[in-house]
Amino acid sequence: CRSAKMITRQSIITLLSATATALLSIEIEAFSPSLVINRYEHQHDSTNAFGFGYQSPASSTVTTRRHTPTSTSISTSIITSTSLFAFKKKPNMRTLQRFLEVECWKLPHLKSMDRTLNAAADACKQINRIVQRAATDDLYGAAVDSTTGEQLEENVQGEVQQQLDVLCNTYMLRAFCGGSDGAVIAVASEEEDEPRSSASVMGYDAVGDADFPILGDKHGAQYVAVFDPIDGSKNIDSSLPVGTIFGIYKVPEGIQRGEKGYSMDMFLQRGTNMVAAGYCLYSATTVLVLTMGNGVHGFTLDPDSNTFLQTHPNMCIPNVGHIYSFNEAYFRGYSEPVQKFLNNMKAAGTMNGKPISARHVGAMVADVHNVLINGGIYGYPATADNKEGKLRLLYESAPMAMIMEQAGGAGSTGVGRILDVLPEKEKGIHVRVPTFLGSPENVFELDQFHRFYGEEE
Repeated sequence: CRSAKMITRQSIITLLSATATALLSIEIEAFSPSLVINRYEHQHDSTNAFGFGYQSPASSTVTTRRHTPTSTSISTSIITSTSLFAFKKKPNMRTLQRFLEVECWKLPHLKSMDRTLNAAADACKQINRIVQRAATDDLYGAAVDSTTGEQLEENVQGEVQQQLDVLCNTYMLRAFCGGSDGAVIAVASEEEDEPRSSASVMGYDAVGDADFPILGDKHGAQYVAVFDPIDGSKNIDSSLPVGTIFGIYKVPEGIQRGEKGYSMDMFLQRGTNMVAAGYCLYSATTVLVLTMGNGVHGFTLDPDSNTFLQTHPNMCIPNVGHIYSFNEAYFRGYSEPVQKFLNNMKAAGTMNGKPISARHVGAMVADVHNVLINGGIYGYPATADNKEGKLRLLYESAPMAMIMEQAGGAGSTGVGRILDVLPEKEKGIHVRVPTFLGSPENVFELDQFHRFYGEEE
């Protein structure tokens, strides 16, 4: 085209032909040939917008033809697995369902967690799907009432509810309330002003009835679930990672459900009473991380089978790490101990033999997962404008702290252990706390800065 000093229609077609052929060869080398081919066999017309046709192979060689108005044609043979590229067979990994069956068999007091956590995992699969399709299915923007067509009111956090927030919240509500076999009797969500009984979520009387019994498990235990259905939802517009966080608390003995089907005392308890916690990260891969009080395990969603496979057994955070994940745009508003800690960490230059590195995505799940894998510290401190921080204790900080501690790390408010914090009844289920999570050495050092430079009680 350059030598002729002109671009003709034919040269554009030829250029696009070569480009698309190269991309197709990369795709076939990266994935199973049958998957790539089947994707196009179901098209109504075998010729796509670029003028290429795809034919199903009778052998292991795929021929790609370019159709143009002239008699000129380009045929390219793409070598598949039988010659150039040998496709690796997937390792025989344990599924999440099998993992839960075995773990709940080993821990009979958590028998009902099998079905409950499987239901939560299924909800995460649905959320993963709509997050990926948000742009193509026009799921952005504020949510509206299906009957009146008017925009929904702001939630208790003072935020305008988005379509994705409402959809993800609905999936999690139905998972815990309809998929727990009666073990979960009430739920609390970031998107809801107050808790709701499982029976009311599923459309029955608040305290349940013959069609929706509240049974608990065989040991008489009953649970409440708390969750943030879509953490970091603002990241979706920029195709950045988001996540889901959840925790399950055992209802203390002697607490009655009350007229609404629950009591606030069921939720306002220390994180040490949690029996299970987890998060799901929707990013380059979809990763579900779980703990039931006996270690932390990670599962990756296999896109072929739509099944969570155990890819990270017995996850352990390094004892000390070089990553710090703070939003330094708020640095001036941080307290003196936090400012001194960050300045000291940056002045050190290296930690654990690696250069100090700042990583902050803006979604708690993504940032904490990065720290869990590589070591370091995640922090969302209090600021001059938010004296108690912005993260909610029940369904964000406490579940993440349980996961971090089970992986050998630590979770602190700066002056004490997160899991020891008892929510104040006056502040309800949305109480907030400063939050620091990560490697024990890093979190300990931050606590020491609070001890020596913090204000006296």
